[in-house]
Amino acid sequence: MKRLCMERNSTTGGGLMKRNNRIKIVLEVSKAYFSSATLFLLCFFPLHAQDPIPSCPLISKVTANCDTLRSYSQRTDTVAVPQIAFPSGFQQLGENELTDSLGILNPFLEKLRLLHAGFSTDTIRIVHIGDSHIRGRILPRTTGTLLTETFGAISYIDMGINGAFCTTFTRPDRISDIAALHPDLVILSFGTNESHNRRYNTLLHYRQMDELVRMLRDSLPNVPLLMTTPPGSYNSFRKSRRRRTYSINPRTAIAVETMRRFADDNGLAVWDMYEAVGGRQRACLNWQEAKLMRPDHVHYLPEGYVLQGELFYQALLKAYNDYVGY
Repeated sequence: MKRLCMERNSTTGGGLMKRNNRIKIVLEVSKAYFSSATLFLLCFFPLHAQDPIPSCPLISKVTANCDTLRSYSQRTDTVAVPQIAFPSGFQQLGENELTDSLGILNPFLEKLRLLHAGFSTDTIRIVHIGDSHIRGRILPRTTGTLLTETFGAISYIDMGINGAFCTTFTRPDRISDIAALHPDLVILSFGTNESHNRRYNTLLHYRQMDELVRMLRDSLPNVPLLMTTPPGSYNSFRKSRRRRTYSINPRTAIAVETMRRFADDNGLAVWDMYEAVGGRQRACLNWQEAKLMRPDHVHYLPEGYVLQGELFYQALLKAYNDYVGY
């Protein structure tokens, strides 16, 4: 019995040894093959710890789409804000900026951002209503042209009326005309004629602005409103048949304060041009000493309105950069 068991074990062991020898031979051959292949690869294809970072093509080749900031979402949407070249006579200037602590203009600024970034091709419509300063068209068209050059598809429509008060636009037909333009922003520029009334009343002025804003919001409930203050003007007095004298209109500053208070109470953004060009102390003097006012001391020469349009454009760009950079 023991012998039989031993013979079986010997026979079985011999079979296993033969099989193991064959496996060893195959492994040795494979090891030799892969060693040779590895040596070949090392010689002709050097290895790296990681893939090399691809470089941008040379400028002489296609580089239009080589924008690593855009690829890695590090691009900012801010735009360059130009410096304004003031005449040498301008002194004691204020900050040229929009007041919008509640973010009233955010929907409008977001549309500008999408247009500037190329995510939208929709035309942005701005309607600017006001008095003779707007009717002259130089101020709004300066601002509109500069905005179009910066952002692209901008429609800037001015609707000014000579001698207009804010109540001039509280007619249903005029409100309908504004609403029919489907604006993304409505700008209101009044105050000069209100403040020229020697019986100017702040309470009446406040109520008149309230009526206009209420009518606009009834027709354009989701459209932001931006109010601008007047640039400043003079009263005139006739001392004799042939001679007039002029003095700074003190009611302008009072009207500006009323407008700012109304805007703050009722959720309007404000561009205070009066304060930006010197306010109560220097606004009128700056314009007059720079010889940018017309002989009536109320209206401005074309160069004056161009400067006002550039200032408004600069203030809008600052507000835009603040929005996209937040």
